[in-house]
Amino acid sequence: MMRLSTKGDYGVRALIDLAIYGGDGPVQRSEIARRQQIPESYLDHLLAQLRRDGFVRSTRGPGGGHELARPAEEMCLLHALESLEGSLAPLACLEDEADDHEHNVLCGQQWVWRDIYDETRRRLTAVSIADLAARERERLQSRQANYSI
Repeated sequence: MMRLSTKGDYGVRALIDLAIYGGDGPVQRSEIARRQQIPESYLDHLLAQLRRDGFVRSTRGPGGGHELARPAEEMCLLHALESLEGSLAPLACLEDEADDHEHNVLCGQQWVWRDIYDETRRRLTAVSIADLAARERERLQSRQANYSI
């Protein structure tokens, strides 16, 4: 039902990368781009958006780079996706909390999409960037353990 754009996919991958590799200080953009296979110019745009919305902080100069602005456990997937994608509502009438009679008449299928939208938001809120980073660490360790010559 919901399909993420490249912007959402790459942006969340960058946050996961920062959660995994940012423990020792700022991470260079080029390192994130290489590991996540994201074009650096596009990554610049995503990091700027994430910085504006309080997910990332950046430091200039030698030893500078990017890091999470707060612990990954405190960042839910829903808010990260909304920062990158905008509203995830499948219909415009779900974005309006106002009880507008004309709007509701034009959105007769709202009830079914409201249930799906609410459940999607609930599930995405329950997943943190730390959860995603933990799964990615497991995946990377599994790949290394299964690699043999």
